[in-house]
Amino acid sequence: MDLQGFGHLLLSGTWITVKLALASLAVGLVIGLLGASARLSSSAVLRTLATTYTTLVRGLPELLLVLTIYFGGSQLLMWLFGLFGYDEYIEVSGFAAGVGALAIAFGAYSTEVFRMAMLEVPQGQWESAQAFGMRRSQIFFRIILPQVWRHALPGLGNLFQVLLKDTALVSVVGLNELMRQAGVGATTTKQPFDFYFAAAVMYLLLTLVATLLTLWLERWSKPEQRVKRA
Repeated sequence: MDLQGFGHLLLSGTWITVKLALASLAVGLVIGLLGASARLSSSAVLRTLATTYTTLVRGLPELLLVLTIYFGGSQLLMWLFGLFGYDEYIEVSGFAAGVGALAIAFGAYSTEVFRMAMLEVPQGQWESAQAFGMRRSQIFFRIILPQVWRHALPGLGNLFQVLLKDTALVSVVGLNELMRQAGVGATTTKQPFDFYFAAAVMYLLLTLVATLLTLWLERWSKPEQRVKRA
């Protein structure tokens, strides 16, 4: 396999892919936690909003989300700033559009993962902590959330692997991630198989690292397994 000096493009594209995936993961996790909390809220309004969000987003292709945020985001920002007299063109970067779209999609799916994980935590733990005088925020962050992570990690690991592959969709808005750089090399050298095969290997390596990290986190989140193996 001869990349004819274009290997550095694939490496730079891989780095952007990793940054895009991690940024989308961070934002998506926050959205997922908020969405799950809303789904389990006693407020009918919050439950309806969260259900509408997850149903709507999961029914849309991620590519459509990327294009909508990339082109629609510029128009929205121009309209908002136009209210204050600013009339210059505002462009949403491909990276920002990618993070926004992938985080929204990841958040919709992770909402259900977090919701099921929260339901696995016995209600009695809330009641016991309240009996000790703990505030709801203290109960959630000190008692409930650590257990939620244990139940949610396998599902979140699978979602992150899907997220890694979905980063290729952001190439349509000009972001120089792995898939776009492979396309540039293939077009320039007229050897598409070599570059797309190299890109496939890079995606597989990233997926392997993500899988091993997920397995390590699952073990780390279960102290009884660490003690048993020790």
